[in-house]
Amino acid sequence: MAESTQGTDTPATTPINVPDKPALEGLEAALTRRWLDEGTYKFNPDTTREQVYSIDTPPPTASGSLHVGHMFSFTQTDVQARYMRMTGKNVFYPMGWDDNGLPTERRVQNYYGVRCDPAIPYNADYRPPAEPAKNQRDFDVVSRQNFIELCEELAVEDEKVFENLFQTLGLSVDWDLTYRTIDDTSRAVSQRAFLANLNAGDAYMAEAPTLWDVTFRTAVAQAELEDREVAGAYYRYPFFSSDGQKIYVETTRPELLAACAALVANPDDERYQPLFGKTVTSPLFDVELEVKAHPLAKADKGSGIAMVCTFGDLTDVTWWRELQLPTRAIMGRDGRIIAETPEWITTDAGKEAYAAIAGKTAFSAKEAVVELLIAADLLDGEPKKITHPVNFFEKGDKPLEVVTSRQWYIRNGGRDEDRRERLIARGHEIEFHPSFMRSRYENWISGLNGDWLVSRQRFFGVPIPVWYPLDAQGNPDYANPILPSDESLPVDPAADAAPGFHESQREQPNGFIGDADVLDTWATSSLTPQIVGGWSRDEELFGKVYPFDLRPQGHDIIRTWLFSSAVRADALQDSAPWKHAAISGWILDPDRKKMSKSKGNVVVPTDVLNEFGSDAVRYWAASAKLGADTAYEIAQMKIGRRLAIKLLNASKFVLNLGATENSVVGADLSVLGNPLDRALLAQLADVVAQSTKAFDNYDYARALQITESFFWQFTDDYVELIKDRAYGAAGETEQASVLAALATTLDTLLRLFAPFLPFATEEVWSWWRAGSVHRAAWPAALEIVDGDTTMLGTVGIALSGIRKAKSEAKVKQRTEVLSATITAADSFVAQLEAGLGDLKAAANAQEISLVAADGELTVSDVVLAPAEEPAQA
Repeated sequence: MAESTQGTDTPATTPINVPDKPALEGLEAALTRRWLDEGTYKFNPDTTREQVYSIDTPPPTASGSLHVGHMFSFTQTDVQARYMRMTGKNVFYPMGWDDNGLPTERRVQNYYGVRCDPAIPYNADYRPPAEPAKNQRDFDVVSRQNFIELCEELAVEDEKVFENLFQTLGLSVDWDLTYRTIDDTSRAVSQRAFLANLNAGDAYMAEAPTLWDVTFRTAVAQAELEDREVAGAYYRYPFFSSDGQKIYVETTRPELLAACAALVANPDDERYQPLFGKTVTSPLFDVELEVKAHPLAKADKGSGIAMVCTFGDLTDVTWWRELQLPTRAIMGRDGRIIAETPEWITTDAGKEAYAAIAGKTAFSAKEAVVELLIAADLLDGEPKKITHPVNFFEKGDKPLEVVTSRQWYIRNGGRDEDRRERLIARGHEIEFHPSFMRSRYENWISGLNGDWLVSRQRFFGVPIPVWYPLDAQGNPDYANPILPSDESLPVDPAADAAPGFHESQREQPNGFIGDADVLDTWATSSLTPQIVGGWSRDEELFGKVYPFDLRPQGHDIIRTWLFSSAVRADALQDSAPWKHAAISGWILDPDRKKMSKSKGNVVVPTDVLNEFGSDAVRYWAASAKLGADTAYEIAQMKIGRRLAIKLLNASKFVLNLGATENSVVGADLSVLGNPLDRALLAQLADVVAQSTKAFDNYDYARALQITESFFWQFTDDYVELIKDRAYGAAGETEQASVLAALATTLDTLLRLFAPFLPFATEEVWSWWRAGSVHRAAWPAALEIVDGDTTMLGTVGIALSGIRKAKSEAKVKQRTEVLSATITAADSFVAQLEAGLGDLKAAANAQEISLVAADGELTVSDVVLAPAEEPAQA
């Protein structure tokens, strides 16, 4: 590979230095090192907003294994970044690592074999075991601070693996612009934004029903839910009216019978209208409760009347809130029925029944209640087996419960119609690619049923920056939280004393307690524009990059990352956070199923990169349109590798013919004396125009398709047609014309392919040009008014026809053609006449007769000279 130095694309003539055997192997390591050393992709802060193209790069979750989805989506972003850089934009292209939250905690627990217990004191000398215990019950139990240190340690190692992959893939990131969502800067920004929300009334604390994952012991937001089909059954049993009438309910959750606060039926259901406003008594637990009417009750579901338990699901929460029902919670945060008998169960029989379920898991409590109903002869018939959707935390293994707890929320329009409409309007400030993805954003907002729950009961995250004063009895005053000063951020209330207090006053009467929770991962990730853009720290930089030009991301996190980012920017900057949102699709396995680590059908990226090379993998990724779910196709990578190799070899051929940097034409086209050469460059000008338009519309896949199609026509037709002239057989003038066409086409193709095949194009560029192709200008379309853009195609078809005749005759392609006839329409005949000299030379033909006639172009009456020897089979 020829040496190259950073510079412009119009230096003094660079010596030609073409290797004997061009190859793709080794290019990634050598060129990556060069780009880093020369700062090829560095952002220049001495700039204006108009010059900048800023990218809000998605920070991948660094706690885990890589998969081809990372290569797919990040390549699509990089292609656009490279194009914008070549158009003259000062590209702000950072990289972040999303390393806080549950994924990191789970990985640390399993990797080191540790569990966190905040009650354990910190051990400064602790080191995890060399090998983790096989059973989680035998894991080391460590302090919160020890656990956080292990999270930090492993996250840094994971990030190195990601960085190496992305550099090998050729991402043109400025590696000086990196951040971690758990570093001091990110924590300070996240806490500062939360406090700004709190001061503006956009953040608040409330004790309310909360979706709860009993495995992780943490609250879960609506955006983190997923429905999974679960086997269940309807159990039918009666409640009793004062006159002894049996009112049957059918439920999948009999274990919550003791938590029943009312029965509810549709107001139009005539069967139950006489019961509305009256009371009934629950079986087993003897609790009196009222029958209510509500339009959400479905007359055709089960018996038509439902238990309202606090809380079985989100519908129960709606009924509880709108019907102002009492809270009768029995499910603890550990997923077990609370041990103490609730105050609303007062009869001896009721207390005895409750004792049978106290302390049990939801599953065991269900079995116990069913046994009690059977023993009391209250279960009506056999349970009806069903399969139904149940809410799960997207990272969890057990169905979610709904518990009452004190949590922090950020207003997102879920309870505020004006804010909801404003956030929908923000979506119209963003140009979605593809455009139909905007509807997913709007549909999510329209379906919200509450504000954004942002507090999490975890350890490795951004601490909620709040303390609470304690009164003389040691009770916390949640209504008057203690807040940190801005200059003290980031803070950790679990470890830092509250402002104005000493650590010795923690958890003491008239002292303080720190909020033990951390912010939801999305509460920090939603601030990536503010974190990397310098908000609240470098306002000059922030003004040059914000609003960002591009947010690239997957369609599955529109409801989380994209929407939450819009919520924060609306509240903090009163704007949309970006101008464009590029939404990528999923990677599908051969069975058209989404590739994911949880499904076990992922492919390790390093394997395919080693086998096919980075340019080949990038070709596959860039061949897919934005928003399109795409199959993982080895065949497509093989095509990409073949293209990259062909680019090397075709470039070697062109340069060895004598094309140089000085051969490239600009405004003066006088050297182009041959019609076929002018036709080639006219067609190339059209390719440049179409490719530029496609890129401007974020349709990079179309730009690749157009460029690749032209490239193969150039190598298969033009290069074969002009060899005779290129070697000087038609004289110096004709040779100069063809070398100008070849050099100009190669120069332009390298620039057109540079966003897609950065390694092969940079390698070829270094053979005959100074600097980097990735700092060269995007090609401008030449104005060739007399160039025929379809001429090359016509002459190429004619050449193919003659070659086909030779193949069918089983003779070598160099066999002389004594005569042949080409029949075509008048317009084609005129094109063939203009290119007849090159056609005869390429076909080794003495005589070619052109006949004008309607219909398709045909080659006939091919008379061949006697073959010297038969062609090899």
